[in-house]
Amino acid sequence: MLEEIQKKGSLLSYRKDIHILDCTIRDGGLMNDFRFEDQFVKNVYNACIKAGVDYMEFGYKGSKEVFSEEDFGCWKFTSEEDLRRIVGTNDTKLKISVMADVDRTNFNEDVLPKSESVIDMIRIACYIHQIPSALEMVNNFHEKGYETSVNIMAVSHVTESELNEALEILGQSKVDCIYLVDSFGVYCPEQIRTIAKKYLAIGDKYSKKIGIHAHNNQQLAFANTIEALTLGVSMLDATITSLGRGAGNCPVELLLGFLKNPKYHQRPILKIIEEDIPKLREQGVKWGYDIPYMITAQMNMHPRSALKNINKPDWDKFVEFYDEMTIED
Repeated sequence: MLEEIQKKGSLLSYRKDIHILDCTIRDGGLMNDFRFEDQFVKNVYNACIKAGVDYMEFGYKGSKEVFSEEDFGCWKFTSEEDLRRIVGTNDTKLKISVMADVDRTNFNEDVLPKSESVIDMIRIACYIHQIPSALEMVNNFHEKGYETSVNIMAVSHVTESELNEALEILGQSKVDCIYLVDSFGVYCPEQIRTIAKKYLAIGDKYSKKIGIHAHNNQQLAFANTIEALTLGVSMLDATITSLGRGAGNCPVELLLGFLKNPKYHQRPILKIIEEDIPKLREQGVKWGYDIPYMITAQMNMHPRSALKNINKPDWDKFVEFYDEMTIED
């Protein structure tokens, strides 16, 4: 099955099955505790509509029993009231997404039936050992009328046999889309090619969409995303100027310029980059490729240690950080 998967399309063609999901507010919120001003969120929403982006992810469905409202902005919890303050009834082609972490979401109480919500898709983030809990959430959200995805995090720490079993289980479930997630920005395009074929084989077998969520720790998020899409991956995550946790994600402006689908338009995103992104940087929100993120990726480590140091004023102890990361216990 894996050998049968060939590249789809060319640089001068486009595939109608491709969908872009902008997760600027959700992934970017990890860098400022989700304290975005309403006007910025509204500007991103309007830009996504004008740019032809297919989905926009606003934030998490975090449980207030797990996270304090004093510590985070509203997009950590993404209530219906907050969403409607930005989108109204969302009478547009843009679909609205939120993310729900396993064990950190009170999905029975905090997720309304689809008939009462402007949300279209709920993406469930889990680690490999949480697959049974993820499936419980998938079933709950499907019964309520939502599209769903399961995003298995930290797959670079998962054995091949575990991943094969997890994908088979997800293939047999009700989930609509299965995401290949490069949580630590570890992979290069050749590795993405191999892993994407594994996901796509399950997608073909069970008629599931396959997505990719890449991180830019080695400045490969865009390269990895387009490598996956040429093989047949159809749900593509991206953020404006790569705004996301740590080194960020695949830049949506690069994707819009690369894809040849005439429904996509780059100009509205460039306007956000020109007018809104500088204000975030002035507020002290810091993201994007940096040496410590490169080091953690090459070590196949979570970037939390890099995040801790980079946020210190004028910190540039790269050699010291490298030595700390590579020292043997």
